[in-house]
Amino acid sequence: MIERDDLRAAVGSGLLSEKQAAGLIGLADSRRGARTDLATGDEPFELFKGFNEIFIVIGLIILAVGWSSVVTLALGDEIVELTRYAMIVTLIGGVLLWLLAEYFVRKRRMVAPAIALSVMFAGNAAFGFLAVMTEPFMIAQNDYTSVPLPLLLATLTLFLFWWRFRVPFAMAMIAVGFFIIAIVFTASRGGEVRDISDLFLLSAGGPFAWITLALGLLVFAVAMAFDMSDPHRVTRRSANGFWLHVVAAPALVNTVALTLLDRDSFGANIVLLGFLALFAIVAIVIDRRSFLIAAIGYIVALAAGVMDGDGAALTVLILGVVLLLLGAFWERIRARILNLMPGFVPLHRLPPSHTQGLT
Repeated sequence: MIERDDLRAAVGSGLLSEKQAAGLIGLADSRRGARTDLATGDEPFELFKGFNEIFIVIGLIILAVGWSSVVTLALGDEIVELTRYAMIVTLIGGVLLWLLAEYFVRKRRMVAPAIALSVMFAGNAAFGFLAVMTEPFMIAQNDYTSVPLPLLLATLTLFLFWWRFRVPFAMAMIAVGFFIIAIVFTASRGGEVRDISDLFLLSAGGPFAWITLALGLLVFAVAMAFDMSDPHRVTRRSANGFWLHVVAAPALVNTVALTLLDRDSFGANIVLLGFLALFAIVAIVIDRRSFLIAAIGYIVALAAGVMDGDGAALTVLILGVVLLLLGAFWERIRARILNLMPGFVPLHRLPPSHTQGLT
C-alpha cells in the first residue's frame, strides 16, 4: 500500500514529478468508493459516495427550479420573447453549470453531482437550441424538419462537457441523444410511427426498428472499445463502457425479442430462447452484468406487456432462476466459458478470470 508520504518522498527524490504524483493521487481517489472492498471479479458501480453528495444534488435541483422560475417570470409567457432571449439565458445557465462542474466534478470528484450536472447541462443546451432554431408552428402541424439539427447541436455540446469532465453517465446520454436524433430525423423525412412497437418491430413498414438495431450495435461497439482499453477496470473508461452497455442492451434485445414475440409461434419462442442464451454468453465473456441485467429487465417488461399471462409468468420465473444462478456462480461459469473460446477472441483485452483452478 503506497501512502501519501511515499509519494512525497518519491517527488523529493526526483523519482516522480509533482504532476505525476498528483495524477496518481487523483486516480487513487477516483477508484475509492464503489471499488473499496469490492469482491474480486465484481463489476464496479457507483451512483454516490455519501449523503453529502445527495445533499448537493438536492441543492442543484432547487437551484435549477429557482433559475427556471426567475427566467419564466422575467420573460413571461410570450413565445416571441422566449425565443429572443433563449440563447442568452442558455449561455448564462451553461456557464454557471460549467463552473459548478469545475468545482464538484474536477476538483471534488463527486459522482452524484456529476450525474445531475450532466443532465442539467444537456437539458439547458437542448432548451437553447430548440427554442432558437425550431419552428413551433411547423411542429404544431406535425412537421419536425426543424428539430434534428438543434438536437444534434445539443448532443455535440454535451460531448464537449464529457470531453472536459469525463462523466461516464454523460456518455450514455450522448448515446440516447443520437437515438432520438435518428428517430426524429427519419420521422421528419416521411417516416410515420403509428405505434410505439414500430420503433422495434423489424416486420414493421418503417425503418425505425432497423435504425434502433444499427445504433444498438454501434453503441455496443463503442462500449467494447472503452472496455478493451481498460480490461482491469481501474479508470473511468470502464465506467463509460458500463453506461453504454446499459443503453445498448435494451436497444438490441428489445428489437430482436419484440419481433420474435410478435410472431407468436413455437419456433419463434425457441429462437428467442437461443438469442437470450447467446446474449448471456456474450455478457459473461465480456464480464458485464450490466449488459445482461438491462437486457433481461427489458425482456421481463416485454413478457408482462406482450405475452399471455401463463407465458409471462413462466418466462419471469425462468429468468429469475437464471439470474440467481449466474449471480451465485458467475466467476466459475465465466472461467469455463473462457476455456472454450476460440483463439481469435482477444481474451488478453478482456477482464481476466479470477477463479483459481478453472482457468
